[in-house]
Amino acid sequence: MALISNILTQVFITLIAVTGVYVLTGLTGMFSLGQAAFMAIGAYVSGLLVVKAGVPFVLAIIIAVVAAMGIGYLIGYPVVRLRRDYISLVTLGFGEAIAALLNRMTSLTGGASGFTGIPRKTTLIMAAISAIAVIALVAFFKTSKYGRQCIALRGDELAAKAMGINVTKIKMTTFIFSVALTAYSGCLYAFYMSYVDPSGFGWKKSADWVIMVFFGGVNSLSGSVIGAFILSALPQVLRGLANYRYVIYAVLVLLIINFKPTGLLGEWELTPKNIKQLFTKKKSVKNSHKEEGEG
Repeated sequence: MALISNILTQVFITLIAVTGVYVLTGLTGMFSLGQAAFMAIGAYVSGLLVVKAGVPFVLAIIIAVVAAMGIGYLIGYPVVRLRRDYISLVTLGFGEAIAALLNRMTSLTGGASGFTGIPRKTTLIMAAISAIAVIALVAFFKTSKYGRQCIALRGDELAAKAMGINVTKIKMTTFIFSVALTAYSGCLYAFYMSYVDPSGFGWKKSADWVIMVFFGGVNSLSGSVIGAFILSALPQVLRGLANYRYVIYAVLVLLIINFKPTGLLGEWELTPKNIKQLFTKKKSVKNSHKEEGEG
């Protein structure tokens, strides 16, 4: 039971980070290979505030998320004006710079040895409620005016500008929103693991999150969530298979990419309306086959 609780808690924390990547990549088409750096900022800032400054847990999380958003603004202000491929390179460099900085701050963060002594405050219930709240928030954002404008500029920036959409402002808003979600996941992670080190927040983690989004469906929030749930839980569930679990993980990803390039759900969203339409369609097809058989 403890093992299942541990796996689910880490999966829910990952879901929050992946929804942040979905906001950035799925809605605007921008790629960030430094997203894990914002998770590191959330984790380290909140941990340091509680352990070294005695700040209350909730207040520390708020300060950490705001701090990450501030840094995100400084990075995002010039970045969102670049081409999408350049954005990936700049954020990759930023992520590696944060990791290098944390490695050198031995007296404050423990350097490469990691930062220990963080009290365990995150629970399975807290992680689950946070994940549900974040997914609902992102779903609302997608259907809002900002979300529709994001989707418009993802398709064609020039056309979006011609329609009067402030592309730079929308990109910046979305980037900051994604940073806040990722930083929050870092706070939960730090107060669950009770230990953080720079090696856990490299570009590979950011790349894993992007893969999860594409695996489930880059144009579908539901698909991204399902993809994140499957791919983050799978290595944990198959831990007993040692290194073979990564082979299974890779084969599963390759199969989806080759046979379902748009991801598991494509653009389909798991909403009550769509579910009802799906069952209605299946029922009508079944009735049609039945009538043909009788005829």
